[in-house]
Amino acid sequence: MAIIKMRSKWSLQRGIHRKFGKYTKNSICAPLDLPALVKISLLQHIGAECTPLVEKGDIVYVGQKIGECTDGLSAPVHSSVAGIVNGIGSYNDAQGTAIRTVNIVSFGEQSRSPDIKPPTVTNRAELIQAAYDCGLVGLGGAGFPTHRKLDFKPEHNIDTLIINAAECEPYITTDYREMLEYSDDIAKGIVLIKELLGIQRAYIGIEDNKPAAIKLLDRKSEGKFDVISLPAVYPQGAEKMLIFTAAERLIPEDKLPLDVGVLVLNVTTVSVLYKYIQTGMPLTHRRITIDGKGITRPKNLIVTKNLIVPIGTPIIDILKACGAEIDDRGPLNIKKVVVGGPMMGTSIFDLSTPTVKTTSAITCFGKKKAVFVDTTACIRCGKCVRACPINLMPITLERAYDAKNLEDLEKWKVNMCINCGCCSFMCPAGRNLAAKFQLAKKLLKGR
Repeated sequence: MAIIKMRSKWSLQRGIHRKFGKYTKNSICAPLDLPALVKISLLQHIGAECTPLVEKGDIVYVGQKIGECTDGLSAPVHSSVAGIVNGIGSYNDAQGTAIRTVNIVSFGEQSRSPDIKPPTVTNRAELIQAAYDCGLVGLGGAGFPTHRKLDFKPEHNIDTLIINAAECEPYITTDYREMLEYSDDIAKGIVLIKELLGIQRAYIGIEDNKPAAIKLLDRKSEGKFDVISLPAVYPQGAEKMLIFTAAERLIPEDKLPLDVGVLVLNVTTVSVLYKYIQTGMPLTHRRITIDGKGITRPKNLIVTKNLIVPIGTPIIDILKACGAEIDDRGPLNIKKVVVGGPMMGTSIFDLSTPTVKTTSAITCFGKKKAVFVDTTACIRCGKCVRACPINLMPITLERAYDAKNLEDLEKWKVNMCINCGCCSFMCPAGRNLAAKFQLAKKLLKGR
């Protein structure tokens, strides 16, 4: 098959057309010393919190299952280090919700669980079970359990598999480095998923500012899937945008990709699933991009045979490894830390917050970027309208939310908002539009 360049009719025209600093795109993965303590969250997915399977004083090994939940939207969690359980703790996420953790003091060496062995995956059911046993969730940030995505019903008539490798968020280069370093796992994983699920065609969508990845994956495809060169525009990697561009299909309000015959998986998710099938090692680590104006030496951190960034590592340990100067008062040069990218990431207030499965980046900002912009009156410039990739009317939606007018919120389709933040980013008045629209959705849901 060939590299496909999308026609302008189907290309994303709105959004933000700017160059964002992918400063770590050529950064070889740097080592991270094993942390003395990891705090593994029991809630690393969309569903319910897992129940701990261990207690204080238990010895655990790398890859050992330490938390599980029977809720259909959950995924098990595994120990990322060999050590002794220090207790069941908790931390508050950015919304103030208390989440339990299994705290493990590392032994300093990584003994693997004796239960680890490659699974047998020769059919659909075994593939779905493997995704569950791996503890795999969407690594693009959503955290939707992968086994649930794969377990679609026949009436969905899924005929298209799309691998999301756009990585349009500023700074983040984790998927890009995964494509360059593990292209074989990605290509073989795409083919395996396509064949076992009986899907007719598969695409991998990569933004055209990543030519090396496009050429490499095209060569590895061996004619079994297509590589789509996507326009480099934010939020090209949003699910609705990607499906519109790659499959030329629109997702109606309150519908999912499955409802239009499409299955979307993140590229690193596919890579991790294929690695698990080959090795039996569940999701215990992940690559993280460290970047931003407040960090000294931006790096990509990844586990290989010789280095490891365990899930559950306190963010402060990672910042120290990247050269951040930190004393008892906190970082000296870093004034704001965002988990994720600057557009859709979440600002945190506690640097002891642990990394989770969906932590793709830690973005740090200095004093200038950490200051809130003074909000002024809307000047009706229309920049938010022109930027919205869904073609919504942010001005009208804000007015409806401020008035708590539920009828107008529904009329102007606030539930179609994908929370990309383009409206807030472009607003010269500094109005926090994206946050209001998420609150508006909750308002409608709770009526």
